[in-house]
Amino acid sequence: MHSEELKRRPVTLVTGASMGIGRALAEAFAGKGHHLLLVARSGDLLEALAEELRDGYGVRVFCCASDLAEQHGPERVFSYAEEHGLAIRLLVNCAGISRAGVYSDLPFHDLDAIMAVNVIASAKLIRLFLPDMLSERKGTVISIASLGGAQGVPGLALYSATKSFMITLTEALHVELDGTGINVIAVCPGFVDTGFLEKAGHNRQGIRLPVYGIAIVVRAVLRSIEKPRMLVYPTFLDFFLVFSQRFTPRAVAARISGFLAAAKGKQ
Repeated sequence: MHSEELKRRPVTLVTGASMGIGRALAEAFAGKGHHLLLVARSGDLLEALAEELRDGYGVRVFCCASDLAEQHGPERVFSYAEEHGLAIRLLVNCAGISRAGVYSDLPFHDLDAIMAVNVIASAKLIRLFLPDMLSERKGTVISIASLGGAQGVPGLALYSATKSFMITLTEALHVELDGTGINVIAVCPGFVDTGFLEKAGHNRQGIRLPVYGIAIVVRAVLRSIEKPRMLVYPTFLDFFLVFSQRFTPRAVAARISGFLAAAKGKQ
C-alpha cells in the first residue's frame, strides 16, 4: 500500500542533499509538499535531515547513502528507487566537487572524483530516470551547473569544464525532449556561500565577485520549475557576465574569469 501510494505521487530526488545547496533545496521542496529521495555519502546526515523534514512538513522522505564518485553509485540510487516503488518526477543533480589551483598540481584522485561526480554520475542519473519520465510524459531534470561553465576558468580548469558539460548536455536534451512533457534545466550560479569554496581549497578573500547566499539559488530553482527555461541565472550580474561574452574573444573571457575567480594561486 505504501509503495503503491507513492507511485501515484511525484517524488523529488536531490543529490548532495546532506549540506549546502542540496540541503536547502530539500527543505524548500519539503515545504512545498514534495515527497523526497535524498542522496549523499553520509547516511547519518541524511537521516537527521529526513527526520527534521518529516516532523516539520509531514512529507515522506527516503534516504539513499551512496557515494556518487564510485563506479556504480548512480545505479545504487536507481535500484533503491525501484525497490521502494518511487516514481521520480523531479531529478535535481546538485552533488558536485571542486579543487582550486593550477591543473598540473591537481592530484589524480581528485581528478577522478571530480569527473565521476560532476559528469558521469549526473549523466547516468538522467539516463536512468528519463525513460520512466518519458513513459508518463511528465518530469523535470534540473542540474546545478555554474557561471564558471560559460567559459574556462584558470585555477578551476576541470571544475569549469565539468560544468560546461552539464550546460551543453542540458541544452541538447532541452531541444531533444521538446514536446515530450519533460523539462531540462541548468541553473548557473556564481559563487555561493556554502563552505564549498573552503572545501575546494579556494581562498574566498581573493574572489572579485559577490559571494551570495544559498537562498538566491533556491529561489532560482523554484522559479525555474514554475517557468521552465533552458538556462537560469540566479542574479542579473550572472546573466550580464554571460551575455557580455558574446562580444568578447574566448581567450579574453577566460582571462577575465580567471582574474575574477582568483583561484589559481597557491592556497
